[in-house]
Parts: sequence; structure tokens; C-alpha cells
Amino acid sequence: MPLLVYVSHEKRQNYHHNFKAGALNVFLRVSGIISNAPYVLVLDCDMYCNDPISAQQAMCFYLEPRSSKCVAFVQFPQIFHNISNNDIYDAQLRSIFTTMWRGADGLQGPILSGTGFYIRREALYGTSLQKTDNDLFQLRKCFGPSNLGFLYHSLAEDFITGFMLHCKGWNLVYNYPSLPSFLGSATVSLNDSMVQNIRWGCGLLKVGLSSFCPLIYGSSRMSILQSMCNAFLAFRSFYSFPILCYATIPQLCLFNGISLYPKVSSPRFAIFATVYVSILSQHLSEVLFEAGSLRMWWNELRIWMIKSVTAYFFACLDVLMKLIGLKKANFIVTSKVVDEAQVERYKMGVFSFEGDPFFLVILVTQVTLNMVSFTAGLGMFSSHFSFQVSAIQ
Repeated sequence: MPLLVYVSHEKRQNYHHNFKAGALNVFLRVSGIISNAPYVLVLDCDMYCNDPISAQQAMCFYLEPRSSKCVAFVQFPQIFHNISNNDIYDAQLRSIFTTMWRGADGLQGPILSGTGFYIRREALYGTSLQKTDNDLFQLRKCFGPSNLGFLYHSLAEDFITGFMLHCKGWNLVYNYPSLPSFLGSATVSLNDSMVQNIRWGCGLLKVGLSSFCPLIYGSSRMSILQSMCNAFLAFRSFYSFPILCYATIPQLCLFNGISLYPKVSSPRFAIFATVYVSILSQHLSEVLFEAGSLRMWWNELRIWMIKSVTAYFFACLDVLMKLIGLKKANFIVTSKVVDEAQVERYKMGVFSFEGDPFFLVILVTQVTLNMVSFTAGLGMFSSHFSFQVSAIQ
């Protein structure tokens, strides 16, 4: 290693540092002055290289003669070294890195994942930059301001940057090697998982509701399938509204004795059952195909429901408040402090609700509503059954 440089991230109240995107652009400018290497590796602070030939694997895509000129990023999956057997909080994000990203790789590639990728400097700058001398003023004119690199439009700087590169015709390649190239530390508590998903949801939804909406801005600049892939992620937080309805309306109908679902004798029941079973079967087949288990499938369904009615809902609420000017953008960093007691509970598969009670308000309300409605439903069913028995007698 010929030169090692440490750059500290300065934070001042009267100067916006632009969160992670600002730090990445600082490193790009510094590395550009030092070496101006054409390819750069980006890793989060809690990740490390697990395979010394990861750079060689990335170069296989960059140096391939037929399609190399269109490749801007080579993305590796995020794989974590501290995942338990049950993975009760779905910390490994299996559906993203083993299903969604692989599917998007058949188009222009998946979105950036924030870490574990090699970037082509030319793609970020928009032009080929050659360092000719060490004159700092000339280099400053050459490299220009920070808006030539990672974009500041959203907290999800990886999503908006990758999306804009897709719009400009660049491809992103997804490389999933048999040996994990990079390993990181996953969240092992419900609170950290919720904070992480709120931050992601806010950043993605802000892009979806802006002038860079994938369904509008991207539809004329990329294929419709690629546009739909980006839109699915951008508007994913909207899952909260149908899930909240699903967790509330049937229970209220049961409590008031209102028939909501089609009867077994109805022709509509076959359609309803087919759609419901097919969705669950598709998810189960994906989990089993990835050497998962029924327990993992159940855990993923449970945490998906919890995230939908809490993290996704608060993300929508946060973006709405920012749009009407009631709240400024805030970057909530996931805790990096290891709680040994929490780690032990996570390894044993003990689901813990410790953390910010703000997340539990909706969950407790939904659980209470389900218990009361189920009890009332059983009471009405037993009384109706008793009345039928008495009538027969």
C-alpha cells in the first residue's frame, strides 16, 4: 500500500455536509488528487474484504471487450457474518440480495446497495479525467464541484445515483460469488432494524415523489421493466397502507359480525384461495430454493408484517411532513454499539421488543384489536352454534 490517507468528516451547523454522499464525494476528490485510479472500492465501516480476488472478479466485467464500456458499477451482495440460524429479524435481507437483485441483473442491473461495490470513476464524473500535473488549482477546475459524483437529492444516495446512471445508459453488474467477497455486521435487534428501514424508506420514497420518479422520469430513458424495478423500490413504503387495512378491517368486520370473505360455496372463493395460496407458495419456494426452512419463511413473513405497519408507515409520515415543510431531513445512523445481551438473545432466537416504545404503539394496538375481535368472534360463533343445536333438538 503506497499511501494511506485518513479523512475526517467535519460537521458544522451552518454548513450542510450532505450525509454519506458528501463523505463519498470528499473521498473521490482526495483519491483523484492522489492517484486518480479509474476504479474505486466502496465499503461501509462495518464491512471488510473476505476474498482477496474480489478486485480481479470486478475487473473481469470492466475489461470484457463486448460490454465493458457500459458497466459503471460491479455490485457484490451484502453478506453478514453474525446471522443466526433462525434470523428472526430477517437481517440478512434474503429477498433483496438473492431474488430481487438477481432478477434485475438481467436488465440494466440492480440499484446500488450503498456498500460492497467497485465503481468506474469515469461514470460518476461523466467524462474521462486524466491527471497531468500536481497543480491543486488546475485539479480543482478539472474535477469540478461535488455534483459530478454521488447525488445529494436523497438520503438514499446509492439509489438516486444508480438510477440516474441507468437513465444515462450505464449498466450495473451484480456479481454473486460462491465465496463471500465482503462480510459485514447485521442488525441484531428489532429497534435497529426499524431505524434502518425507516431511513431507507424515507430516502427511497423521497425520490419516488420527486421530479425523478422512476415511472415518469425513467420511463423515457430506460426499459419499462427496469423502470418498474426502480419504482417498486421507490414506493415500497406504501405497503404500509394496504397492510394496515389488512390488519384492521377484517378484525373490525369479525367483531361486528360482517361477512367479508367469500363463502366456500361461492364461485369467487376459488379465485380468492388461488391468489392467496399462490403468493404464499411463491415466497415459500424462494426460501426453500435458497436452502432455507419453514421457520425462516415464517420469520420473514412476521418481520415483513411488523416492518410494514411500523417502519414503512413512519417513513411515509416522515416524507409527508418534509414535503409540507414541517420537518427537516435527518440522517438516523444505525447503532454500531454491540449489546452482548441482545446478541445472545438473537442467537437463541428470542424475539425482543426492547427499544423505542414509539415503534410499539401501532403493534400493541393491532395485537389488542386482534385479540378482542377474535374473542368476540368466538363468542358469536359459539352462541350461533348453540342456537342451531337447540333448534335441531
